[in-house]
Amino acid sequence: MLTNTAHLTRAAVAGSLALGAALTVVSVATMPDFSGDQAARLEAVAASPRAALSSLTWVLSQPLLGLGVVGVAHLTRGRAPVLATLAAVLFGLGALGHAVYGGVNLAMLAMAEDLSAVEAHVAVLDRLETGTMLPFMAAGLLGTVLGLLLLAAALWRADVGPRWVGPALVAFVVLEFVGSNFSRWAGVASGALLLLALVTLAIAVWRSSPAHWRTEAEAEAEAATGAATHRSEITA
Repeated sequence: MLTNTAHLTRAAVAGSLALGAALTVVSVATMPDFSGDQAARLEAVAASPRAALSSLTWVLSQPLLGLGVVGVAHLTRGRAPVLATLAAVLFGLGALGHAVYGGVNLAMLAMAEDLSAVEAHVAVLDRLETGTMLPFMAAGLLGTVLGLLLLAAALWRADVGPRWVGPALVAFVVLEFVGSNFSRWAGVASGALLLLALVTLAIAVWRSSPAHWRTEAEAEAEAATGAATHRSEITA
């Protein structure tokens, strides 16, 4: 039973990483052109048949990625406790910020159905992005960037997964948040890199020992059961 619980936890983390990465890539690949002002963005949403898919997959991806990264941090905390904890906390805040802003994207789907009131919609969006949403937007950006960089350091320090995964996460951050401002191909490359890195981490989690996923109480109970079985075999 204890082993099954550990297997379930391990599978949940691995599945969350892989599915979260896939949903993120789908969301970015189907995202409308948001390079213009708020009015242009609403028009782009209205013109895109895939805007709803992009918004929904983005919102769904964030809690999955948060859960997956917390699980990887748990796997690395034995040899990199401070880095792992900070990575989990910061990336968790980033996922929260992105998920909250994803709610705005969902609202934009409804706004885009009524472009006759575009000026009113733009006013609402502007107030959100300069007021209530500002701390969540900051958390989404800073939490994700710092969380991934610290996770990369924790993976390297703890030697979890292939050695290239940590540097790949650093490269993703550079390509996505710097390179994509200069070339759209940098955004494509960053998406492919993120998917490859997170799926590789999911495989590493899946192959990890169930012992990493047991609680202290479960480990003690299993040790006690093993000792009792050993004594029974000796006295038999």
